[in-house]
Amino acid sequence: MLRYTLMRLGIFAGCLVVVWDLVYSGIAPRGLGDSNYMWVVLLSLVISAPISFVVLRGERDRASAEVIARVDRAKANLEANRNQEDVADDAARAQGRAS
Repeated sequence: MLRYTLMRLGIFAGCLVVVWDLVYSGIAPRGLGDSNYMWVVLLSLVISAPISFVVLRGERDRASAEVIARVDRAKANLEANRNQEDVADDAARAQGRAS
């Protein structure tokens, strides 16, 4: 997951550099008033999102499989803990009845 996040940030940073250059060279329009920095960041986000969606498809699938495996392990551990508690509770009740 960290690798996917870093790759996504890298694509955004690349887009930010390109958009910054386009805006300050006059090819892309500048923002209104003092909103130029926000304009550059928002335009970079809008451009980097579809690029990341297409380019990082395989990495996103791998990260998703990793998350699913972690969730499944956590569910299995939780179920094992529940079963241990049930066995201990049943044993305590049986011992209480026998006394």
